[in-house]
Amino acid sequence: MKPIVVTMGDAAGIGPEIIVGAFHRGALGDAVVIGDAGVLRRAGAPMLALIEAPADLAAVPPGCLPLLQPPGLPDGLDKLPRGRIDARNGAAAARCIEHAVALVQRGEAAAIVTAPLHKEALAAAGVDYPGHTEMLQALCTEVGAPPPVRMMLANDELRVVLVTIHQSLRRAIEGVTFDAVLETLRIAHRAALAWGEGSPRIAVAGLNPHAGEGGLFGDEELTIIGPAVQAARAEGINASGPFAPDTVFMNARRGAFDLVVAMTHDHGLIPVKYLGVEQGVNVTLGLPVVRTSPDHGTAFDIAGQGVADPGSLVAALAWARRLAGRQPAA
Repeated sequence: MKPIVVTMGDAAGIGPEIIVGAFHRGALGDAVVIGDAGVLRRAGAPMLALIEAPADLAAVPPGCLPLLQPPGLPDGLDKLPRGRIDARNGAAAARCIEHAVALVQRGEAAAIVTAPLHKEALAAAGVDYPGHTEMLQALCTEVGAPPPVRMMLANDELRVVLVTIHQSLRRAIEGVTFDAVLETLRIAHRAALAWGEGSPRIAVAGLNPHAGEGGLFGDEELTIIGPAVQAARAEGINASGPFAPDTVFMNARRGAFDLVVAMTHDHGLIPVKYLGVEQGVNVTLGLPVVRTSPDHGTAFDIAGQGVADPGSLVAALAWARRLAGRQPAA
């Protein structure tokens, strides 16, 4: 079995801590951490077993955290203060992601789990991507246009896929097009089939209050979203809607639907995160590699205090194994 690789995220945040916490819970299993030895030791890691490739995992002694330190990491990361934006941490986080993608593309690893990075630190390092999703999309593009990808946030009660992600609200609304909604439905449908849903029931949330109320509060539901739903249904996708955004998540939580497609980032993620970030998982759908992550950020305000909860990372590891075919979906 190929291992899963876990990137350490921003060294000034809680990523290293929750990795160590997941290790102590026994949740890392056969996963390999990609990061900096000094940073992991500062986060409280037990004995580290430095390896050069995922295949070396079999030789790691019990009780040791397997760590692969990629070339090109800045020196002295463990000496930088926690809780502060630093370009060196952004550069290190990016380097770990690049190495993880390369390992999966070479067939040496089964999936990627990413600990949180800081978008401002990434930008300070000159990495021209607003976040993990866009960076992974670019890294997985060898020739031609990048693959269409979508963000899904999931927990035990809700699974929400987004049409638009890291944009201003004004630009996100402009990004709600017929093609974007239909592509999202296709990606969500394929992903749900892959994790074992026989005929995934997909609810589509509207953009406007009351899903536009027949055009009184906006016509996107009539001119864009509704037609995209009908087009998806014509392709055999079990999609329905658009439904009022303020009620569709409750109905999905009660079991009426397997997935909800939402138009904008906060529209879709607030309901999931309100249920608790401890079990929430961010899944990138549409990539040629499996990638999951916790649904929270770097939490600079508590970094280094020993109070970070690794629960969301533990859930992300479980989802990565499911999507990589390592265990059945719950």
